Amino acid sequence: MKAIPRRRFAALALGSGAGLLTGCSLLQIAGPPPQLYTLSPKSTFDPDLPNVIWQLLVQTPSAPAGLNSVRIALRETPFTLNYYADVAWTDRAPQMVQTLLLESFENSGDIISVDRQAIGLRANYILLPEMREFQVEYLDSGAPKVNVSMAVRLVRMPDQVIIAAANFANVATADDERFVSIMHAFDEALGTVMRDIVEWTLRQGEADWRTQPQQTSAPTGPAAPNRARTEPQLRRQA
Repeated sequence: MKAIPRRRFAALALGSGAGLLTGCSLLQIAGPPPQLYTLSPKSTFDPDLPNVIWQLLVQTPSAPAGLNSVRIALRETPFTLNYYADVAWTDRAPQMVQTLLLESFENSGDIISVDRQAIGLRANYILLPEMREFQVEYLDSGAPKVNVSMAVRLVRMPDQVIIAAANFANVATADDERFVSIMHAFDEALGTVMRDIVEWTLRQGEADWRTQPQQTSAPTGPAAPNRARTEPQLRRQA
């Protein structure tokens, strides 16, 4: 197991630096609280993105149990998943990524309304993300790599038709083994994936929107009822 030097990356620094924690263990209960880390939303995009008037809801990303955690995951072999000790994300990884995606959409300046699906707002499209990889990897010699991979589906509402699906991935290499360098690599890898998701969503949604009859404005009227947080029954567009 590697010991990672203690470094401060986010403003929410509450404890000491990171060692390694096995997948069967929990974050330390005794002693100082973990140092908390977060990542940044994307703020630079293709200037030729369409400016859209439809509304979008972003579902909390689904994730395997090993990634659905506040713990910062790492792989030392292709068959194991461990965690850094004494550090944690500011929220469970899927909730943190959802927030960062929402802020990235807002930062694009090209969409009239975007929010969380859990709010129950009425919208024209729902984005369904899935986190497949979200960890640091020590699989070979040299500096660690950060692997971020997400699959997304864009669903037209209210008919619940999947109009497009895609996978986005990026691997960023840390400058060295310092934990602050690893966090910068995490920020780079996730930022690239979020930029690609935002641009893809706006283009796919706008292309579909233009094929719909009499779609000249976003939906009006009261918000839709707050439904259970289960994935809708979807069907693919023929």
